[in-house]
Amino acid sequence: MASVAMILCAGYGTRLGAMTRDTPKPMLEIAGAPLLEHTVRHLARLGISDLIINLHHRPEAITSHFGDGARLGVSISYLLEESLLGTAGAVKNAAHLLDDVDHLLVLYGDVLCSEDYRDLLAAHTQNERASCTLVVHQRSGSNSVVEMDAEHRIVHFQERPPAGPANAAPCWVNSGLYCCSRRLLDRVPRGAVVDFPRDIFPGLVAEGALYGFPLRGYRCAVDSPERLAQARADLVGRDPFAAPRGKS
Repeated sequence: MASVAMILCAGYGTRLGAMTRDTPKPMLEIAGAPLLEHTVRHLARLGISDLIINLHHRPEAITSHFGDGARLGVSISYLLEESLLGTAGAVKNAAHLLDDVDHLLVLYGDVLCSEDYRDLLAAHTQNERASCTLVVHQRSGSNSVVEMDAEHRIVHFQERPPAGPANAAPCWVNSGLYCCSRRLLDRVPRGAVVDFPRDIFPGLVAEGALYGFPLRGYRCAVDSPERLAQARADLVGRDPFAAPRGKS
């Protein structure tokens, strides 16, 4: 089983305002290191050492810090996007690096997470029906809704659902952490702007080929000043990946 991870780091992070004007969002400091460094170190500890990082906004901030990755025990390949390709389009752009890869981890660069991705890889590869398995967690008021059957097959997926009542009960939602089969890239046109949740997942649901993997570790999506402050507070004085569960 090939253990390769692609970390999506090309976005502008506009919701963080001035903080990301000159700094890519994955390079914002949390617990003494860039957010992205926590992810890279975690992958290295899990034995996932072949990494691909896509770049667009202030790419030199990432390449100058990480170099080829050897300092952190990994090997990093970079792909510069002249224009943003979306989450699935970015992975398609990496297809030439994936000829010998059957299954690929796809992680969002702004998500701090302690999940053991070896378990996600195992769950995906052992399920012949799955073209993609995504980490899901429970939350109310999220920007996605996921419904699963007893076998964790996703039977309904909605991105950007209409806003519900403020006290709506928690439901399963997309965590922005995926394991994809290489064959999934055949669905993505080269050079096009294609997004996994918007353009790929609905078709997989219809085919019964999209599955969920319930989150068991810590997770915080650093997509606003408030969430950045939360992540920093959560990890004060702690090993980032010994943080308590429950934050999502």
